[in-house]
Amino acid sequence: MKIMKTTFAVLALAVFSLICVSGAHADEWNKKTVMTFSQSVEIPGQILPAGTYTIKLVDIGSDRHVVQFLDADGIHVFATVLAINNWRLHPTGETVVKFAERSGDNPEALKAWFYPGDNFGQEFVYPKARAVELAIETKEPVPAIAEETPASELKTAPIVAITPERTEVPVTEVIATAQPVTEDPSPAPVAVAQETSLPKTASLLPLTALFGLACLGCAFVVKRYGTERS
Repeated sequence: MKIMKTTFAVLALAVFSLICVSGAHADEWNKKTVMTFSQSVEIPGQILPAGTYTIKLVDIGSDRHVVQFLDADGIHVFATVLAINNWRLHPTGETVVKFAERSGDNPEALKAWFYPGDNFGQEFVYPKARAVELAIETKEPVPAIAEETPASELKTAPIVAITPERTEVPVTEVIATAQPVTEDPSPAPVAVAQETSLPKTASLLPLTALFGLACLGCAFVVKRYGTERS
């Protein structure tokens, strides 16, 4: 009976661990982030008053993502917008938010959002008319989409980039939507690969110790089981 209770306890602990890991992966997938803005902030299609908001991904595929802005509790949805990949070479351990330069007393426009540890972020896509204005003000290309695109068509609607000269170009020409390929011109020496391999004798020691511990454990269980039966 004691063996059955012990086995059940171990299985329950394993199931609990799997549930915890599963929840952590879910948060990592949707990049859920709580941000507090001390001033009004412009996002594609509207302006959010100063306050605390929850930002998360609700759909992801290839090089475009659907992002939602919700209240601090993550219940009420304020906006559903489109974003594309924006790759960076040096990720950081903190949330990074980039804003476009504002003109006059206008709220700052949210340009990109980087989740901690990711080497890519979300570059927000603005309605075309506003993208033209932002491109001229910031002197940088701005991703654009047709005006008043429904949320159901965000995944398929054409995206272009508006340049400071008000011209439309393919977005991949001015924004790094794909991971940059870095090439190392100097090949790794063969000697390094040989040095990293462990001797056979070293690799057998941990295995031998593990096998011995396993045998001791089995013997202890058999002894207890025999004692309880007697």
